[in-house]
Amino acid sequence: MKWNERSDSTRKVTRRQFTALQAAAFGHFLLGRSSRKVWAADGKLEIATFHADVSPPQGHPLCGGWIAPVSGQDDPLEAVGIVIRGAGAPIVLCAVDWTGILNEAHIRWREELARAAATSPDRVAIQCVHQHNAPFVCLESQRTCARFESLRNAVVHLEYFDDCVRKTAAALQRSLKEARPLTQVATGKAVVERVASNRRFVGPDGKISDWRGSSSRNPVHQELPEGLIDPELRTVAFYDGNRRVAACHYYATHPMSYYGDGRVSSDFAGLARKRLQQADPDCLHLYFTGCAGNIAAGKYNDGTPQARRELTDRVFAALESSIGKLEPRPVRSLSWRTQELVPQPRVSFAAEMLSNDIAREDNSMANRIRGSMMLSWLKRCEARVPMVLSALHLDDTALLHLPAESFIEYQLRAQQVAPTRFVATAAYGDCGPWYIPIKEAYPQGGYEVGVAFCEPTIDEILVQGIRQLLV
Repeated sequence: MKWNERSDSTRKVTRRQFTALQAAAFGHFLLGRSSRKVWAADGKLEIATFHADVSPPQGHPLCGGWIAPVSGQDDPLEAVGIVIRGAGAPIVLCAVDWTGILNEAHIRWREELARAAATSPDRVAIQCVHQHNAPFVCLESQRTCARFESLRNAVVHLEYFDDCVRKTAAALQRSLKEARPLTQVATGKAVVERVASNRRFVGPDGKISDWRGSSSRNPVHQELPEGLIDPELRTVAFYDGNRRVAACHYYATHPMSYYGDGRVSSDFAGLARKRLQQADPDCLHLYFTGCAGNIAAGKYNDGTPQARRELTDRVFAALESSIGKLEPRPVRSLSWRTQELVPQPRVSFAAEMLSNDIAREDNSMANRIRGSMMLSWLKRCEARVPMVLSALHLDDTALLHLPAESFIEYQLRAQQVAPTRFVATAAYGDCGPWYIPIKEAYPQGGYEVGVAFCEPTIDEILVQGIRQLLV
């Protein structure tokens, strides 16, 4: 029985679930399932690294089916991860060069990696980098679309998805045979020059007056200020003695220079990571996109190949600078925390209306596919299948994992919640809810609010979850 087919009548209800169901009557709730047990690092920690090619085949949909499908490949897409053992059940972190992994697809991938690592799915964090010439996968949406010949393979080829999950799990399992001691950790950060800029500009009437996307050739957009961003790229590195085994890098911006041409690419963020990987082959490098729901490169990007090269150079320079500031120190303690939350879907979502929109052959493919993803999210919320937030704590360092296209304010709030910690934030985990604006953005309108699948109440429970993970 799949997650979206479960019925309350088929399961026993515990006291915690009963409380949750009561809270669900108000539309949203937050659940904590984590242990706050802190494990002392007594020389028994281990780290393993893995990677797998998850590039889509010729003709496969890109960005969920509303841009040109695969016609060629400029560079491969990868799933890159680490496994940490020795602090309770193993912990898995994985970054995937895809646009997004939604709902059941995200749950299934976490379950398979958990099985390969001999751990539980709540100890697996899978985050997408969010390039757009890449797959955007919702299995339930694909099953909905497959009912119509014109949408038969519109979202994802299921065999390809299954193959990617199997390959990644197999790579993880093989890596465990070559696990190394994890003895030291280091942190660094560097300002990224001339990449990120805020997309949204609010006019005197409190509404969006201008919007600057991932690229723009409008001189006005280039002259407008950067707006609210997090200018720093952050690095957390793991060591076996003096040898750097893995490094996780975090930066908040939409990682697109140009897309929609059918050419598969990891774009400037992935290209910068790969350049670093080539220069430092003994260390596995992972790149995580932070809370970039309202952040892109539009101020500095005119959508040309030259701009992609320049953006790659600037991110690479920050990666090198951040690594240059690393000072390894012994790992003294480690802990893993999780929070589950079930948001309130948009009150405008109605299953019958969405189903009719999907069925309409005169409706655009993009609107039909988006409707199928909205319907998937609505069914998930009705089934009360939670999203999982998580944080890995290593002494005074916290690696925070958040869902979907969260606004930059959530990342900055996380840093404020734990001012004495080095907080590195990865968003684009479970991408089921699409955009997650802050509550103040909803009355402003704009693109992100128009494709946000949750009510403004998501702000309160997401911040509460962040606080529970970090404090």
